[in-house]
Amino acid sequence: MILPNGVNKKDFLAAIKEFEKIVGKKWVFKSKEDVYLYRDAYSPYWDEPEEPIPSLAVAPKSTEEVQEIVKVANQYKIPIFPISTGKNLGYGSSAPNNRGDVVVDLKRMNKIIEVNDKRNYCILEPGVSYFDLYNYIEENNLNVMMDIPDPGWGSPVGNSLDHGWGYLHGQFRDHFGNHCGMEVVLPNGELMRTAMGALPGAKTFAENKYGYGPYVDGLFSQSNFGIVTKMGFWMMPKPEHYTLAAITVPRRDDLIPLVEILNYLEDSSIVGWPLYRSPLNPEYGKPMNPELKSYLTSKNGKPDIEKIQDYALRNEIPYWRIDVSLYGTKDAVAANINYMKERFSKAIKGSKVEVTEDYDLPLTEEQKKSLKHKVTLGIPNLEIFWLSTRGEELGPKDGHVWFSPIIPRDGKELLKCQEIYIDTFYELGMESMITPFSHPRTWMYRAFCFMIGFANSREDKEINEKMRKVYTTMVKVAAKHGWGDYRAAPPFQDIVSGVYNFNDNILKRFAEQLKDTIDPNGIIAPGRGGIWPKRLRGDKNA
Repeated sequence: MILPNGVNKKDFLAAIKEFEKIVGKKWVFKSKEDVYLYRDAYSPYWDEPEEPIPSLAVAPKSTEEVQEIVKVANQYKIPIFPISTGKNLGYGSSAPNNRGDVVVDLKRMNKIIEVNDKRNYCILEPGVSYFDLYNYIEENNLNVMMDIPDPGWGSPVGNSLDHGWGYLHGQFRDHFGNHCGMEVVLPNGELMRTAMGALPGAKTFAENKYGYGPYVDGLFSQSNFGIVTKMGFWMMPKPEHYTLAAITVPRRDDLIPLVEILNYLEDSSIVGWPLYRSPLNPEYGKPMNPELKSYLTSKNGKPDIEKIQDYALRNEIPYWRIDVSLYGTKDAVAANINYMKERFSKAIKGSKVEVTEDYDLPLTEEQKKSLKHKVTLGIPNLEIFWLSTRGEELGPKDGHVWFSPIIPRDGKELLKCQEIYIDTFYELGMESMITPFSHPRTWMYRAFCFMIGFANSREDKEINEKMRKVYTTMVKVAAKHGWGDYRAAPPFQDIVSGVYNFNDNILKRFAEQLKDTIDPNGIIAPGRGGIWPKRLRGDKNA
């Protein structure tokens, strides 16, 4: 039996009996077979002593049951780790920060409390998945859609609390920024509602973010100050028409004016999510052209950018391609496409804007199946696993850990970031995972994420050890240049939060003061977000 940190067997067994009284024996998972389902499938410490395997999992059905669980946890000083659906792959999945913590699995709290397609919002419990919400909307013929991430089996509540992003217009892609109102069980078991929800009988719980007084919602994202049991979200009305357009440019440095124009288009709500990529990258599962691949190391072990550019021009391959989605009436979308063509043709020689998909909405079932980017119309799916991690041509993988630094939405900075990453891998004696045509992730609004997926292994501990060292190095290199991770798996949350150290770590010290005040027993998710309770802090700040 794995025991929680600092808890003896007698107290733990007594706590288990209390948990069973609260939720029923059926919903207390204590067998090894059940508990191991909560392991991080992509853990960088797989089968090592440091792997954070929980001791137990408890699945409440209601807010009242969550409150009772928290009270028992306080009584026996049991550390608990709440999850929504636990699908946070690459960022820790459903595993806690510490070996032995008790997972509080909120999957049974799956009520869709309200969806309003006249005022365009919804109110959800944490066990509701994007699939659940989408199916509810379609079955009830509602005129709204939810911004979703890849993949769609996660929870809007859980995804937003970990600062997840999506694919619609910018104001909807920021999932936490797009939430409105929450209900929280505090570390002492009390129930709090924020913003307008603090007004009994409030009619605008999910419509006005602020209510009156301090705005505290942000304290409950990427933190351990409470357990969120209900959240409201703003939703996007379904448009009448949808168009997908492809913008191509021939040269690497064309990225600089390209980003400037796209920033204007995006911030003006002319286009939605812009998908940056390079046609020089082979399609999934296909090898890179040998000539092009040779140029990646032909300049003293580093890429020869001039030869790569020449290769692209000789073979008439655009250096960059950006897919952009447009929403609105058919006439308005057509007018915006014409505006884009005029704008790009004047600014970038050789640029092209072509319509690749053009639909009146709603889509037929056949159109939904053929849609290139289902997520841009709020349609959840699991295709990302086939495309990026489980395709047969790519071979099986044990998983990956995401390194996800935020950089400015600026072409010059992106090219600089490429070069610094390439230099770092070279200095580490590794083949670079970054090329002069690596592209940013563009989910977040008003910034780029220059993301790397570090592969790990369930069989080779040396691979995992090397990966952890490289990850740590990359965090420090990024921070040196003003780029910080926006999200991290539990084993890396201390190193990531540690570089946010302005004024002698004042942000962390402030969070620790809050933790000590509202959670003196340190029971809720100790270590999450780099925030440790006093009893476990030790040398964590060193």
